[in-house]
Amino acid sequence: MKDTEIKNYVKERYGGIARSGGGCGCGTGCCGDPSPDLISRAIGYSDEDLSAVPEGANLGLGCGNPTAIAALKPGETVLDLGSGAGFDAFLAARQVGPAGKVIGVDMTPDMVSRARENARKGDITNVEFRQGEIENLPVASGTVDTIISNCVINLSPDKPKVFAEAFRVLKPCGRIAVSDIVLTEPLPEYIRDSVAAYTACVAGAVLKEEYLAAIRDAGFEKVQIIGETCFDLDFIEMAPGLMLEAESLGLTEAKIQHISETIMSIKVSAVKPAS
Repeated sequence: MKDTEIKNYVKERYGGIARSGGGCGCGTGCCGDPSPDLISRAIGYSDEDLSAVPEGANLGLGCGNPTAIAALKPGETVLDLGSGAGFDAFLAARQVGPAGKVIGVDMTPDMVSRARENARKGDITNVEFRQGEIENLPVASGTVDTIISNCVINLSPDKPKVFAEAFRVLKPCGRIAVSDIVLTEPLPEYIRDSVAAYTACVAGAVLKEEYLAAIRDAGFEKVQIIGETCFDLDFIEMAPGLMLEAESLGLTEAKIQHISETIMSIKVSAVKPAS
């Protein structure tokens, strides 16, 4: 798939989720099954987190809770890559307080509009949402203390550029705290080339070693995996065509189970050097 095809499909897919009010992106559930709150509890959010954001901010699209590992401090400036309807941005806004600031960046106009409306409904004034691509951030260099992201960088066809941009906008000693999907071995070609699996946060995933290397190559230090778990293969249910294709290729249930065991949800932190 070409980069432009991927981006257009992702933009349309998540725009539809923003307009419909819910989705089954990178979480453990599927459209019509668990609610966004149930999905979010399963991936690390507390009931307090869920009650602290405006209604409609949580769309159940994550694969972890980056705010839980970010160690945010009052007064900090935080950047949320792929901010969606604002869920993680609003949680970060509570932690940095009125003296702090959170910037959410998302390439989908409908998501940005929804996030801005949620901020208005919740009277949250220390958050702003900007439309833009995470490979070309609409953020000045050296202005951010912490970057968070939740199951979004895997959707980018140019992950090294994403981390290079993250490095650019961070202040010296700034840090990243991200939840994302990686692989322990390459995916079968029929999944890797599927745009449906791409928007399920799977087809765009890279090997764990490659993902961590991209962070280090951007200049980050102290790259650490804070936690990792197997990713539920519910993405197959989200794209029935993939299962049909798997059956036509003669893939067994055991093979499908093996594929699921190679897909990992990880939490990663890293720090930009002081100089």
